Amino acid sequence: MKRREFGALAAGALAMGLPFRAFADETCQSPYMPKITGQEEFVYVWTLGVEGMGDEQDKLVTIDLRPGSATRGQVINSVSVGGRNEAHHGGFSADRRYFWTGGLDTNRIFIFDVHSDPSNPKLHKTIDTFVKDSGGVVGPHTFFALPGSMMITGLSNDDDHGGRTALVEYNDDGDYVATYWMPTTADMQGAVAVGDAVADGYGYDIRALIRKNVMLTSSFTGWSNYMMDFGQMLQDGEAMKRFGNTIVQWDLHTRQPKKVFNVPGAPLEIRFPWGPNANYAFSTTALTSQLWLIYEDEAGEWQAKAVADIGNPADIPLPVDISIAADDQTLWINSFMDGKTRLFDISDPHKPFQIYEKVIDRQVNMVSQSWDGKRVYFSSSLLANWDKKGDDDVQYLKAYNWDGKELVEDFAVDFYELGLGRAHIMRFGSSALYSS
Repeated sequence: MKRREFGALAAGALAMGLPFRAFADETCQSPYMPKITGQEEFVYVWTLGVEGMGDEQDKLVTIDLRPGSATRGQVINSVSVGGRNEAHHGGFSADRRYFWTGGLDTNRIFIFDVHSDPSNPKLHKTIDTFVKDSGGVVGPHTFFALPGSMMITGLSNDDDHGGRTALVEYNDDGDYVATYWMPTTADMQGAVAVGDAVADGYGYDIRALIRKNVMLTSSFTGWSNYMMDFGQMLQDGEAMKRFGNTIVQWDLHTRQPKKVFNVPGAPLEIRFPWGPNANYAFSTTALTSQLWLIYEDEAGEWQAKAVADIGNPADIPLPVDISIAADDQTLWINSFMDGKTRLFDISDPHKPFQIYEKVIDRQVNMVSQSWDGKRVYFSSSLLANWDKKGDDDVQYLKAYNWDGKELVEDFAVDFYELGLGRAHIMRFGSSALYSS
């Protein structure tokens, strides 16, 4: 069976609610995608250009992960896209043949061909019309694969550069399909505010649980904040009020919002587990340093509640990326300010607790793990204007082996030493995805 056929079979089984358990490389991507079930061969790093460094451009960097390769742990290719766009997140198409990435400042979208030669991606298409297409959405952030299309979360709008924003859908050819605005108090679009939730219209991440027809979005902040110097923003009382405090439940198939939950403190990444009866997701709040559970109750209604602190919230460690292990038993949580990763036992999702922590470096942002959980990768950059200054501004990809008790560093790539820039999101590649 070809990998694309396997992916289609998996998506179909999930859509029909069958107890199909997919396999994943990064364990928290779209379940519609074919997955790397064995050893990942490459890691693609979407990287921010730095003025005065190298070619100064944003780029997709490819690092070799193949066991036994003479270049394992080294950069083997790099594709620059022209200028600095505030490179941030990216995601594969549902057939995993193309890798979509975005720039939070220029609103440009870059689509890379990763299937023709997985070791050497090529820029396939650039979309320069995102704001016009979408009717004013700014800041393409998460790229979430759906069958035949890509759902993209926005962070802002071109009217006031605030946090009001929308979801934007394109087809796999890069043609605009539709815009779905986040519910606000002025226009709830049929959604219901739960408890004391106030629909703020903000957006950030998106994930879906197909068999329950549930899609969740989280909230962050607008262009006027994420393009501001971090220290300056922290001292600006008005700016600190401009953060989202909501997670929205949507009908996945109709794209209609159903509920708005109060999740104060800028909930960022959303992660669903893989278990066939696991009807819940986790998120973390950047400003209040809490782990939140969004779950289906016994009555079949979805709810949200805080279930644990991450470090000492008073220190504002700023939790950022998270990753649930494939067996749904543990959750990695990175915190940017203290440079730590923490591992939580989530075997009871209502009562998670920390079981391990390690300092990765002076700052850390993204985390990705292999399906077997034995390899964990970290990268460093948050936002160009939010990264630390001076000696604390370290930019890297670091690979670790995890034996269930300790993270042991395997190799590290210093992006500044190589003149590449700021390392942000990681995604794995393998030639096995495109062979029979």
